[in-house]
Amino acid sequence: MKVLVINGPNLNMLGIREPETYGTRDYAALVAYVKSEAKKRGVKVKCVQSNHEGDIVTVIQKALGKFDGIIINAGAYTHTSVAILDALKAVALPAVEVHLTDINAREDFRKTSYVGMYAFERICGKGFAGYAEALDALIARS
Repeated sequence: MKVLVINGPNLNMLGIREPETYGTRDYAALVAYVKSEAKKRGVKVKCVQSNHEGDIVTVIQKALGKFDGIIINAGAYTHTSVAILDALKAVALPAVEVHLTDINAREDFRKTSYVGMYAFERICGKGFAGYAEALDALIARS
């Protein structure tokens, strides 16, 4: 199984950005964690991060025929991007939405999720472990 892991805007600032909310581990630690958890499960992963909506759309489009599923933490684009939703729908790959924090317990605007209108599962508030849970969800779905 091959899984594309997409991280959106400001995830590259982990460890620096609001450590009381997002923790002190950096983005490199997140990627290492995801790769380690994937290896334990016999899954190949590719991790990408972008602060640009169009780049995320392009990565999703290019996943067609190359990956079996997508794990996506679209960051702030979760709450604003119809373009990312449309790209997910276009490629029709199984997708799990992940958030390090519990978006439902935060500001009201974070409760709207365009990504969640497509993803078959949403995992929130579990930190890095949410990505491992997302891998398990994709494996169970395959």
